[in-house]
Amino acid sequence: MTTSTPPSNSRLSPAPLGVAAIGYAFMGKAHSNAWRNVASYFDVPAFEQKVLVGRDAEQVAQAAAKYGWAESATDWRLVLERDDIHIVDICAPGWMHAEIAIAALEAGKHVLVEKPLANTLAEAEAMTAAAAAARARGVQSMIGFNYRRVPALALARELIAEGRLGTVRHVRAAYLQDWLADAESPMTWRLRKETAGSGALGDIASHAIDQVLYLLGGTVTEVTGRLHTFVSSRPGPSGPEDVTVDDAAWATLTLDGGTLASVEVSRMATGQKNSLKLEIYGDKGSLLFDLEAINELGFLDATLPVREQGFRRILVNEPEHPYMDAWWPQGHVIGWEHTFTHQIRDFLLAIAAGQAPSPSFEEGLAVQKVLAAVEESANNKSTLTVVNH
Repeated sequence: MTTSTPPSNSRLSPAPLGVAAIGYAFMGKAHSNAWRNVASYFDVPAFEQKVLVGRDAEQVAQAAAKYGWAESATDWRLVLERDDIHIVDICAPGWMHAEIAIAALEAGKHVLVEKPLANTLAEAEAMTAAAAAARARGVQSMIGFNYRRVPALALARELIAEGRLGTVRHVRAAYLQDWLADAESPMTWRLRKETAGSGALGDIASHAIDQVLYLLGGTVTEVTGRLHTFVSSRPGPSGPEDVTVDDAAWATLTLDGGTLASVEVSRMATGQKNSLKLEIYGDKGSLLFDLEAINELGFLDATLPVREQGFRRILVNEPEHPYMDAWWPQGHVIGWEHTFTHQIRDFLLAIAAGQAPSPSFEEGLAVQKVLAAVEESANNKSTLTVVNH
């Protein structure tokens, strides 16, 4: 899929697409911001922010007014029955993904769903089957791995595909946060297995694993994993509650091309707020990325004479860089929120073109298989072979 801004053309549907978003908290806000702004910067099909859905009528009404939605609702099932809704953007917690996504696809709605695809492998497989059936009817679906839309990472993928790194030997991916480092931080749905599925594993390791697959274009064949819960009980509204998911996870992945990848994630890394670091090492060069320097990519060209080698900083905000020609003059940086705008842009263009967008539910399922393998490996203290068919 191209990442440059497309010219205006006839394949952009003149009839506005009606959009419904389900969920108005953290991700609902991020997605709403993208829907509100995408048409101001990119040439996309006409759409309308029809309805924002949430369980609390008063709060969702306030959010809808604030985020640019025409109306609010509390019953997503009734929203799916509406003829004026063509796209459903699912920002609800993972335990709701499968039910809503499958129902929306069966109702003929294009679906965007936040990562991870689901809380369980069985749910992810059911969603992928529903997506394949819907695609045959012209109904598209996509999973929201928004870091694929970071211009620096899109550029990294291009450099790897062009062979600038040669044979990629190994990758290090670390996604570290500290919002749970305080043992007195209160209990949330993200710390209960029945609602979250897993902890740091599904929440942030899904991003790290997807980046390994996205950048290298391979599949994972073998997994060794470990999970750990540092704080086993958290303050709840009625007293202490058991934490039933992991606080941190580690994995070693083998890819089909022979590349080895190490993945480390934690929500207990004191001082790390939202640090995604990627290191990709090949026999002809290397790349470095840090989400806290989102507009920069470190590149070492090992084909140069040794005395000329060294990591150089590429400031990824030239018009020639992925996505950047829609934004500001050179040297004017963009941020985290722009990745969601790029995501909505790509999704709308795929719908208009009648093409399957990426990452597909199948790609989300590939990540889910790795997550499940990490968990099983950790529980059994074993190394697992991943079946990708």
